[in-house]
Amino acid sequence: MMRILSLGWIRFAKAGRSENSIIMADGKKQATWGGRFSEGPAELMLRIGESVSFDQRLAPFDIQGSQAQAAMLAHVGIITLEERDAIQAGLDAILAQIKAGEFTWDPALEDVHMNIEQALTLEVPAAAKLHTARSRNDQVATDMRLWFKSACDELDLSLAKVIAALVDLADQTQGVIIPGYTHLQRAQPVPMAHHLLAYVEMFARDRTLIAAVKEQANVCPLGSGAIAGTTLPIDRDFVAKELGFVDDEGKPQLTQNSMDAVSDRDTFIQFASACAAVGIHLSRLSEDFILWSSAEFGFVKLPDAFTTGSSLMPQKKNPDAFELVRGKSARLTGNLQMLLTMVKGLPLTYNRDLQEDKPPVFDSFDQTKLILDCVAACLPGVSADVKRCAFAVADPALLATDVVDYLVKKAIPFREAHHVVGALVALSEQLDIPLNKLPFEEVSKIHEALGEDWVQAFDLEKALAARDKPGMPGPDQVAARIAHWRNV
Repeated sequence: MMRILSLGWIRFAKAGRSENSIIMADGKKQATWGGRFSEGPAELMLRIGESVSFDQRLAPFDIQGSQAQAAMLAHVGIITLEERDAIQAGLDAILAQIKAGEFTWDPALEDVHMNIEQALTLEVPAAAKLHTARSRNDQVATDMRLWFKSACDELDLSLAKVIAALVDLADQTQGVIIPGYTHLQRAQPVPMAHHLLAYVEMFARDRTLIAAVKEQANVCPLGSGAIAGTTLPIDRDFVAKELGFVDDEGKPQLTQNSMDAVSDRDTFIQFASACAAVGIHLSRLSEDFILWSSAEFGFVKLPDAFTTGSSLMPQKKNPDAFELVRGKSARLTGNLQMLLTMVKGLPLTYNRDLQEDKPPVFDSFDQTKLILDCVAACLPGVSADVKRCAFAVADPALLATDVVDYLVKKAIPFREAHHVVGALVALSEQLDIPLNKLPFEEVSKIHEALGEDWVQAFDLEKALAARDKPGMPGPDQVAARIAHWRNV
C-alpha cells in the first residue's frame, strides 16, 4: 500500500514491513532529510555529497554506537526492552552481512549511518525510533572517537614491533663501531647500536603522542544532538559507559559543550600530526639505511625480500622498501596540512566541509601502519658489514675531539685546546699523514702541553669506554639501554 506525500515524496510499506527509505516518484531513493524539498539532488550533487565510499569502514563503530543508543533509550523509557532487543539483534545481523561482504552500500543514502539505518528499518520496524535524540552530527563524532581509540591501539602495537626490531638489531651490533655524522661529515665514533637506539627514543616518543590522541578521543559526544542537545530525558552517562568512554576509575567522560562536540576536529589534527611524526622518524631511519647500504658506505646489507633490481642493470640491488617509506612520509605530512587548511576558517558549528575530514585520517592510519609494519619486517634481515665499518671508523680524525680533551685534562683552556688540535689537523693535511702518525718533533712545536703520550687519545676502545655517563655511547651505557627497552 502506498501513500503519496506532499512535495512529491513516497513512503511505502512492503510485505507487511515499514520501509524507512524515502524515494522520489520516479523510483529513485533519497535520503531521509528530503521532506521539505520538491525534487531530489542532481546526479553531481549525489556524487560530491556521498561519503559512504570511504566512511563505510566506520560500520562496526556506528553499529556499536547505535546499540548503545538503543540501550540508553530503553534505559530511560523512550523505547521498550523488546524494541531494544530487536534493534540490537538487527544491528548484529547487519554487521555480520558487512563482515561477510554481503551488504550493499547505496551512495544515494549518502553515508554509512543512513545506509545502516535504512537497512535496519527494513527488517526492524522499531528502528524508526533509533535516531531519537540523536543527530548525524553527534553520531559521526562518536563513531570517529571510537575509531580513533581503536586506530591508536593498532598503531601503538606496530610501533612496539618496530622498537623491538631495532633493539634486537642494536643488541647484535653493540660491538660494531661506525663514524657518527654531523652535516653528513664524519664526526666521532659511536657503536652502531647507539645510532639505532636513537631511533628507539624517537619511536617511544611517538607512542606517547599516540597515547595522548587516544586519551583525547576518550570523551563521549553522543547526546550533543545537531548543535544544542535535546529536550528528551536521555542519560549521557549511561551511553558513555556503554561505549567505554570512561577514565581509569570507570567514571564516564563527557563532552561539555554541544557546539564544540559536533564541530571539534582537534583529535583529527592531533592524530594526523602524530602519524606525520612517525612518518618523519621512519623517513630519517630509512635515509640512514639507504646511505649505509650504498657502495660508498657499505655499512649494512639489506634483505633481498625488501629490495628490488633493475630492469636494465642486472647488478643493481635497490633499497626500494626504505625509499617508499621515505616517500610515504610526505603523504602523511600532506594529510596533516589538508586538515589544518580545511578547518582554519570554519564558523561554528558543523559545516559540510567537515565531511572531508575522514579521508586524510583514514589514509594516515593506513599508510602509517603499512610503513611501520614494513620496517618491522625488514629490520630482522639487516646485517652489518663489520669489515667495512671497521675500515671507516679507523680514520684517526674521528678522535680529534679526544685530543682536545687530553689537553683540557692538562689544564689547557678548551678554546685554546681546540685551536691547538685544529693546527694539528692542518699539519696532517699539509703533510698528507694521518693525524695519529704525525712525527712528534713536529707535534711538539705546536704546543708544549703535547707530550709523547698524546697518541693514546687515538685508542678507540678506551675512547668509547670513557664515555660512560648516561646518554653517552659507552658500551656499558649502550648495554643498559638495550636492557631498559627490553623491559619496557
